[in-house]
Amino acid sequence: MNQRKGKTILVVEDDMASCELFKSFLASKGIETIIAENGNDAIEIVRENTDIDLVLMDIKLPELDGSSAMIEIKKIRKSLPVIAETAYALKGDKMKFLNLGFDDYIPKPIKPDRLYETIKKYI
Repeated sequence: MNQRKGKTILVVEDDMASCELFKSFLASKGIETIIAENGNDAIEIVRENTDIDLVLMDIKLPELDGSSAMIEIKKIRKSLPVIAETAYALKGDKMKFLNLGFDDYIPKPIKPDRLYETIKKYI
């Protein structure tokens, strides 16, 4: 049985095409998604919804960037896994994001198999 069925992932992404891809892929695995289009909204959603099991956080966001939003989210729920995702991947980025406090990192373009393998580590 799929242990991730019934889980909820907050996808923080300002690109609606990417949101639809995430929603479609995660739904096929029985995972519910909640979408936030910026870091401020993500913080409020985490504050108001204790059912969130994991956060996929884009780094380049309007209003409040992903790194700043992750720091605030970790103040609310320290143990909530937050995975960074960015299209501007450079060598050494993974360590940079882990050192900032993210639990993991996935470069864009997102490969579904890699995404699922990363999610399985945390939920």
